[in-house]
Amino acid sequence: MAEKRDFIDELIDIKSDWQALSNPVNDVANALAANPDEVQTWNPADYKQRPRANVSSCMSCQSKDLSMCTKCVDVCPVKAVDLTEGYIDISDACRKCGLCSSVCPGECFTAAQITPRKLYERIARAATAFERAYVTCTRALGHIPAGNEVVLPCVGAVPPEVWYAILSDYPNVSVYLPLGICDRCRNTTGEDTLAESIGQAEEWAGKGMGLEVSEHDLDHTKNHAFERKEFLDSIAKQGIAALGTVNPAVAVARSITRVLDENTRRINAITRVLEGETTPTVTHRRRVLMQRRQLMLTTLQKHPKYAVRLKPQRPVCDPARCNLCGACADACPSRACEITDGAVFKVESAYCVECGACLKACKEGALTYERYDAAELVVPDKEEVERKKREAQQKAEVARLKKEGMAQLKKGLDFLEKLDK
Repeated sequence: MAEKRDFIDELIDIKSDWQALSNPVNDVANALAANPDEVQTWNPADYKQRPRANVSSCMSCQSKDLSMCTKCVDVCPVKAVDLTEGYIDISDACRKCGLCSSVCPGECFTAAQITPRKLYERIARAATAFERAYVTCTRALGHIPAGNEVVLPCVGAVPPEVWYAILSDYPNVSVYLPLGICDRCRNTTGEDTLAESIGQAEEWAGKGMGLEVSEHDLDHTKNHAFERKEFLDSIAKQGIAALGTVNPAVAVARSITRVLDENTRRINAITRVLEGETTPTVTHRRRVLMQRRQLMLTTLQKHPKYAVRLKPQRPVCDPARCNLCGACADACPSRACEITDGAVFKVESAYCVECGACLKACKEGALTYERYDAAELVVPDKEEVERKKREAQQKAEVARLKKEGMAQLKKGLDFLEKLDK
C-alpha cells in the first residue's frame, strides 16, 4: 500500500530538492569540471586501519605472565600479534581486521573508527536516519557505501557489548553478509568471533539480530517519519516566517547529533556517579571504566528491565587462603579489585569486566567467581531525576500562581458586583 502523503511531505521534498530545481545543470557542470583524481572511488583500504597497542591495560604485560591472556594472539588470523614481556608487537603482516580490539578485555588495541563507542555511534547514525541500517564488511559490499551501510574491515570487530546496545536501542539494524563471503575470507577467525559476539548480545537482550544475504533485499529508504518530525520541530522553533530557510536534511542531522549527545551525557553521568561513590584504590591508581562497560551500563540505565537476562559474575575471596600479595590488583586491567588498608579483598562490580585476570594471578587459589544480581549495575541517572524534580516544582509553582490569580480575579469581580448594587 502506498504511503499517504500530505502538504508537509510535499514541503520536505520541495525543500530537499530546491538547489537542484534552482540550478538543474549544476551537477552536470560539476561532473564535467571535476578532477578525475579527486572523484571518490571505492577503496577497501579506506576502511581499514592498523591498530595501536597500549600495554598499560594488558593483563599479560602488566603481570609479566604471558599466559595470563592470549586472546589477541589467538584471534589474529595471520599471527601478527606477539606478546613479549611488557610489550605488544604488531608485525607488518597485520591485516587491519580489528579482531584483536574486539576480543581484548583491556581494550589495549585501538583504531580510530572501531573503538566501541565509535562503532555504536556510526551504527546509531545510520539506524536513526534510515528505515533499515546494515553493518557489513569491505568484501561483502564492494562499492562506496550508502548512508545506511556501515562498512568495517571485518564484522567480527564489533564486540558483544556494542551489539547489545544496538539491539536494545535500534531494532532496525541487520548484518549484511552474502553467502560465501566469510568462507573465502583470509580473516579466518572473523566468522567465529562474529557468531560468538552476536550470540552473547542476543542472549543478553533477548532479541535476534537480522541478517541479509542478498543485495537486492537491502532497503535504503530514509526514515520519513523521523525526517517529518524533525522538519516540523524546526518550523516550530524557527517560526512559520522562517520556513524558507528550514532544511530538512540539516534538521535530521542535528537531531541525530542530539541522540548521540544524549548517549554521551548518560555515559559521562554514569562515570561521575561511579567516581563519586567508589573509594580510590589504596595505591591511588585510577579505575578505568572501559568503553564496552560504559555501553553496557548505559544500556541498563535506559532499559533496566533487561537486567534480568544478565548473569554477571564477580570475584570473591577466601580470606583463609589469601596471603595479601596484591597480585590480583596488579593484573586487573580496569583496577576494579584491590587489597584495602584493612587487609580485605574488595571489588567494584561496575568496573569489573569479568576477564578472570585476578583469578589467574592468585597463586593461592583464594579467588572464585560468584553470580550477583545485575540490578546492582543499574546506575541511577541523577541528572534526569533532578531535571524531573525541577519540572515538577515549576509545574507546581505555575499551578499555585494560577490558583492565586483566579482568587484575585474572583475578588475583583465580587468587588465590582458590590459597586453595581
